[in-house]
Amino acid sequence: MSSLDRKLLRDLWRLRAQVLAVALVIASGAAVLIMSLTTIESLEETTKAYYERSRFAEVFASAKRAPESLGRGIAAIPGVQMAETRIVQGAVLDMEGFNEPVIGQLISLPAHGPQLLNTLVLRSGRLAEPNRPDEVVVNEPFADAHGLKPGDSFNAVLRGRKRTLQVVGTALSPEFVYAIAPGGLMPDDERFGVLWMGRDALEAAFDLKRSFNSVTLSLLPGTDEKEVIQRLDDLLSPYGGTGAYSRVDQISNWFLESEIGQLKNMSRILPAIFLAVAAFLTNMVMARLVETERREIGLLKAFGYTNLAIGWHYAKMVLFIGVTGVLIGSLVGAWLGHWNTELYAKFYRFPFLYYRPGPTGFAIAGSVSLLAALAGSLVSVQRATRLPPAEAMLPPAPPIYRRSWASGTVFSRFLDEPTRMIFRRIFRWPLRAFLASLGLAMSVSVLIMALQWADAIDALVVTTFEKAQHQDATITFNDLKPHAVIEDVKNLPGVLGAEPYRFVPARLSNGQRSERQGILGVPQDAALSPVYDVKDEKVDLPRDGLVLSGKLAELLGVRVGDKVFVEILEARRPQVSLPVSRIFETYIGKPAYMDFDALNRLMKTARSVSGLHLVVDPARRADLLTRLKDIPGTSAILFRQASIDTFYKTMGETIFIFIGFFVVFSMTLTIGVTYNSIRIALSEQARLLATLRVLGFSRWEISYILLGEIGLLTWFAIPLGALIGSVLAWYMVSAFETELYRVPLVINDATYGKAMLFALAATLICAAFVRRRLDKLDLIAVLKTRE
Repeated sequence: MSSLDRKLLRDLWRLRAQVLAVALVIASGAAVLIMSLTTIESLEETTKAYYERSRFAEVFASAKRAPESLGRGIAAIPGVQMAETRIVQGAVLDMEGFNEPVIGQLISLPAHGPQLLNTLVLRSGRLAEPNRPDEVVVNEPFADAHGLKPGDSFNAVLRGRKRTLQVVGTALSPEFVYAIAPGGLMPDDERFGVLWMGRDALEAAFDLKRSFNSVTLSLLPGTDEKEVIQRLDDLLSPYGGTGAYSRVDQISNWFLESEIGQLKNMSRILPAIFLAVAAFLTNMVMARLVETERREIGLLKAFGYTNLAIGWHYAKMVLFIGVTGVLIGSLVGAWLGHWNTELYAKFYRFPFLYYRPGPTGFAIAGSVSLLAALAGSLVSVQRATRLPPAEAMLPPAPPIYRRSWASGTVFSRFLDEPTRMIFRRIFRWPLRAFLASLGLAMSVSVLIMALQWADAIDALVVTTFEKAQHQDATITFNDLKPHAVIEDVKNLPGVLGAEPYRFVPARLSNGQRSERQGILGVPQDAALSPVYDVKDEKVDLPRDGLVLSGKLAELLGVRVGDKVFVEILEARRPQVSLPVSRIFETYIGKPAYMDFDALNRLMKTARSVSGLHLVVDPARRADLLTRLKDIPGTSAILFRQASIDTFYKTMGETIFIFIGFFVVFSMTLTIGVTYNSIRIALSEQARLLATLRVLGFSRWEISYILLGEIGLLTWFAIPLGALIGSVLAWYMVSAFETELYRVPLVINDATYGKAMLFALAATLICAAFVRRRLDKLDLIAVLKTRE
């Protein structure tokens, strides 16, 4: 081992605590990056393999009732590889031990042969036999929620008739990786289940003999999806087709792809923060090391060591710190990535999980981390190599001492000498003090950015479910009902009020921009579920024209006064151009609204309703739930409180874990910056503190001089961190925006307070640790040493 390598090992051991602190910050950035990249890689590979094995369809379409013979015409569309017709219907399920009605989606299994597309992955039992009409296969999440297993049974209302269905198996489907009820926002496995039955059984139950109402397609490679969708729409239009759509718009796949997109955003934003602080810390350590080793550098050059050899010596120290951080980060990141992927697999219900992280993610994380560390030390290493031997062996020029403007202020007269020394040191090296304060501020900002999500979720729930919705329950019907159904429902036990709405599927276009988005018609005087702007105001609907959400208007590229081409995808399929009367902001979805009567006029039907919003008497809720289970023609029954509970439960599983991660990472940042700042200050002020100790200063007084600086910088860092945290929160909210939801930028005062307390606690821990070292330090011996 060469002399420089032995010196390197001695330096690393002497600075082991500081080296470990910097390495842990690098490890945090590398861990976040590896966790994100490996999770993305695993989710994408698992999704791709699952879709391929299960032959997940690429085009989907629905109709009211189409003859089975039409299936041959669909299969003959150019570019179609396989076409499979089926029956999809809704039913109300009566589950034992569960008071609320449960919505089931019934899907037919082929009468002859295996499934061609969207094949089931059996988890237990077997498939339903074609000649046994009451056998069903249940999706596994629903079975788990209700404790169902093969051999169990439950009641269901199919087209007004109560049937007892026998569970013969549980399964998973690529079509329901994210199983969400019609009109729902989050999966609710207790209140929504998918059931597969024999084709003959569903044909008989819903009077669809030799007919179908749903079709799925797979395409040949290189086929133009838009052309296939257009031809499919033309074929299904006479039979009540509601518009075909591609896999991209399929609800389960859309949710999954949105989640992967958000993970990609996180992998770009968060590691950059940690690695920037790591670069700053590396610079702090190396700058101090070069400054204290001026004589050694001069001697090494005098003995013939080249600038390259000395520069490589210090670069190896940086590389050792970086490699240590990368190794720790790789282990932690791989574990977090596996754990995070398992969490997603449970949430999205994959039948298997591929977690085989390749070298790409680790290579990217390692390269970026090492480059950040080297970039942070570049100036210090250059300074070491440029020092001429004669100049290097001289002690550094002492600082120029003079009275500053602050010393003549009234404020300075009230300060004791130790406090003046603290301020004098900060004002003498303002840039270094600012950078140390900035490093602490970054740790505060990361914590604020993480904690902000809890505030945002609360604000989203209050705005969406409390201010914009006042109903207790919502009923959606399979088919349009006459306006008189309102009075019928009002006569149900416990119903205090009912308000209608009408929903029609539509395609909205503006030039080349097009969005498949239904139009919701609500009454002018809607009180239970009005059109609500997040700016805390109710939106008045115009007699004619559209009211669009801001996200939909952005996607279509329209403003108030512009006209939108509307193609209705049901009934007579009218096509009209409607003006945009108003644009409002909402956090959920991208809805489009019209006046209830205007929408019915557009459809050229009497006052028809798609569903009702209800106000329920709590005292008679149980009676109403019993009656709702027997109402025929119901496709969905949603309860507002259940939606709130499900939303919190679903978001809580991910958001609070996310917050927990970044509380730990933020503490790592704080400890790394604080400890290095105090240790460097101790190293720089050792002679001064020793002199003061000899002159009669107590240990507590010299501790105050040493630690008071970092304490003051921490107080400066807190408001700066709050400002940076607000900016980061805004950026994260913008980056995580999707068509499904926009997270509001809300930061409560308590969130700022928690972040500040965490930063102060970490600072106090580091200060206490260094204070113990100060007590054990022989300051008299320091006076005898020469720097």
